[in-house]
Amino acid sequence: MADTAAKKHTPKIGIALGSGSARGWAHIGVLRALEEMGIRPEIVAGCSVGSIVGAAYAAGNLDQLEKEVLSFNKLDLVRFFDVNSSFNGFVHRERLEQFFHEFVCPKETLIEKLEHKFATVATYLGSGREMWFTEGKAMDAIMASISLPGLFAPFSYQDQWLVDGGLVNPVPVSLCRALGADVVIAVNLNGAITRRHFQPSPPATTNKDLNQAKTEDEQPKNPFTNVAASLRDYSATLFNPNKLLPAPNLIEALAGSINIMQDKITRSRMAGDPPDVLLVPKLNDISLLEFYRAQESINAGRESVQRLRFEIESAMSP
Repeated sequence: MADTAAKKHTPKIGIALGSGSARGWAHIGVLRALEEMGIRPEIVAGCSVGSIVGAAYAAGNLDQLEKEVLSFNKLDLVRFFDVNSSFNGFVHRERLEQFFHEFVCPKETLIEKLEHKFATVATYLGSGREMWFTEGKAMDAIMASISLPGLFAPFSYQDQWLVDGGLVNPVPVSLCRALGADVVIAVNLNGAITRRHFQPSPPATTNKDLNQAKTEDEQPKNPFTNVAASLRDYSATLFNPNKLLPAPNLIEALAGSINIMQDKITRSRMAGDPPDVLLVPKLNDISLLEFYRAQESINAGRESVQRLRFEIESAMSP
């Protein structure tokens, strides 16, 4: 009887895998590190790239997906892109679906038949409302959730157009709880990402600068010298067009805009519905389409779990 009572009180663990494009391979590292701790989430809610990794995990195909993405190089990614005359999007849908069929889950797999409870979030293009995929074809759930505007054509589903779930719920903690999770581990791939975009690089140090610095060190210190120098440098940068950063290209502008938007939405959503554990892998230098940097992303995911190991173990306690 005692064993039965203890089993009843074992919390259901859910994981909310957030959006983040190429940074999404960090989810693999998170799941691996949790597994090594003896933690295997029963419930998986994914958004955008989180839906890809989440579906592979829920289908028992995480090994296959990890092996494949670790083999990616820049040339391998070219086959997934195709700019056509009607410009429905950069991504070649059929090739991407074939990739999912081989390394995530078969095309006809139903969400209800997966090994773990699984769902994704997408956005109704007409109304901006959330759409939760909790049943039906897993492939539909993935394709709708990853339909990032500008890269993918909107996904047609039951006479509605759907786009990326990251537009409304980038880290779907609420969906995870709705599926019955008692403890939610959330993975936010966009934490502090906005700081990486369009930041000026520090100027190169020359011999002239070093000699000048040495001369200044030898002179008597004036308490206003540093302030005056800072104002002078700021003014020179602000009013000298030659020192302005070059204009971002289309992809950089798109990536920066999406990161800013998703970071703000994530902060707002989590303020009202915080997870029990929030993991934020350090992925500042991995951009929108650098899917070939899987090893770095996976390592960052592992490290994020290791940093919060104590908090995770505490959250798991009944």
